[in-house]
Amino acid sequence: MQTYQAPLRDMRFVMHELIGTESLVALPGCEEMTPDLTDPILEEAAKLAQEVLLPLNVVGDIEGCVYENGVVRTPTGFKEAYKAFCEGGWTSLAASAEWGGQGLPESLNKQVEEMLCAANISFSLYPGLTQGAYHALRHHASQELKEIYLPPMVEGRWSGTMNLTEPHCGTDLGLLRTKAVPQEDGSYLITGNKIFISAGEHDLAENIVHLVLARMPDAPAGIKGISLFLVPKFLVNPDGSLGPRNGAKATGIEHKLGIKASATCQMSFDEAKGWLIGEPNKGMRAMFTMMNTERLAVGVQGLGVGEAAYQSAVFYAKERLQGRSLSGAKHPDKAADPIIVHPDIRRSLMTMRAWNEGCRALAGWVAREIDISERSNDPERRQSAEDFTALMTPVVKALLTDLGFENASQAVQIYGGHGYIRDHGVEQYLRDARIAMIYEGTNGIQALDLVGRKMGAHMGRFLRPFFHPVSEFIEANKDDAQIGVLVGPFAKGFGALQLATGHIAQAGLKDPEEAGAAATEYLRLFGIVALGYLWLRAAKVANAALANGGASEAEFYKSKLATARFYIERILPQAAPLLAGIKAGKAAMMAMEEAAF
Repeated sequence: MQTYQAPLRDMRFVMHELIGTESLVALPGCEEMTPDLTDPILEEAAKLAQEVLLPLNVVGDIEGCVYENGVVRTPTGFKEAYKAFCEGGWTSLAASAEWGGQGLPESLNKQVEEMLCAANISFSLYPGLTQGAYHALRHHASQELKEIYLPPMVEGRWSGTMNLTEPHCGTDLGLLRTKAVPQEDGSYLITGNKIFISAGEHDLAENIVHLVLARMPDAPAGIKGISLFLVPKFLVNPDGSLGPRNGAKATGIEHKLGIKASATCQMSFDEAKGWLIGEPNKGMRAMFTMMNTERLAVGVQGLGVGEAAYQSAVFYAKERLQGRSLSGAKHPDKAADPIIVHPDIRRSLMTMRAWNEGCRALAGWVAREIDISERSNDPERRQSAEDFTALMTPVVKALLTDLGFENASQAVQIYGGHGYIRDHGVEQYLRDARIAMIYEGTNGIQALDLVGRKMGAHMGRFLRPFFHPVSEFIEANKDDAQIGVLVGPFAKGFGALQLATGHIAQAGLKDPEEAGAAATEYLRLFGIVALGYLWLRAAKVANAALANGGASEAEFYKSKLATARFYIERILPQAAPLLAGIKAGKAAMMAMEEAAF
């Protein structure tokens, strides 16, 4: 069955103990972000996720969205849930106070996002897209447009979308055909068609603010000729009230494998009135502000679904009676032992747990660096945080979504035949998780971004905020009496990453296809090592807590130590074959003639 209890203790561990509250409260505007303030917010978010959104997850999957004559109706309960979401102030959590937001840190917001995604990923997409559009407008729109559109978006009365993909082009946006014709009043008439537009039409908000990529007349060919425009569903009167319907409408919705309660729309723009965001022909710069925000959010989607799948699998493994323990009956009073006694089930559950908690730590680390990049008064520290975030964005997006899908698949396997049918609900996790590996840039594109753009940028500058602290940690803890036994194996994994980085840098200079051939394996290797580093840090924190009077939570910290050991001994060794594949090069995958496929 679908079961979910927000992992609040682990969230607090990441925020306060592993990443550290001290680095947050030192930032301007975050001085009061102590556990006394942040923990109650997480607790209230957990109630919303568990009591309001989780019960609608299956409902949304069964009913889906309904499209009729340009209107989209969301499933039963979604309008009421969205109203409660807005009235609770959740749409404004991390938005700037300048526009009516609460100004809370992204490292707190991302944990709230995880809970929403775990409970109901389809619902989470509606406010999630709005948040991305908010960031693009806040950074690139004119002051006049900000004053009109940001307050109602922060309030949740208006929602936002991102319109990139067209029927003939996805990743290669240089091919897009949507046109923007300038008008005498400074606006533009937008004409074209877009597909796969999440939340492009729905009945939750009063207005929908579309951010649309289009090409002006005489714009340069390719990606350098793309501009970004704000195109509202309803035009806005001078007093802020809604005016007539604009020429932007949904012509249909997609019938999908998963996230069925999220309206994925085909959009038509027929001389729709819009306004330029940012500079002409610089639309990709503005859109990437939104896309990078969304890529981190999509990674958290993978984490959320992976956590819900794990919890559902644990519930079933403790309830399902099947066979006896190989070491003798553990529950002789029952007809059989629950399947959680079996080593292979333990392997699956421990793997899921290690991935989830490691990914939560990684997302927390990146989110904290986002806070630092936006708030720190130290220019060098801000630059370091920006470099780190740029480096880790493709890793978080691809790794967390890959692992979320793998965890959902493991949950289905643990349920066996009962997992394959709808009754228990875990097959929904598998279907819902799959899209996250595709949208906001496929995971293959993320891997190419990592090796093609981030790895060599500024003579390797982006790598330093990761490689340097990891190297320092190994040196400082290799002889540690408690975790030294784990540091040695980790050092080998980190060495594999260093070798792979050097190999790709050299081979890619001679032949770009060599870097492309290694990209996906390199991203997985990078992610595995990053999680290993965080697991070692978690083990160090857990040992210190136990030594300093943590007896009241001994079970929590001992579980951390057990999972850290499992990760280092059973998962981290995957680094070696990944390195071997990378060093093998492109020859084997490129040798076959195209016609032979």
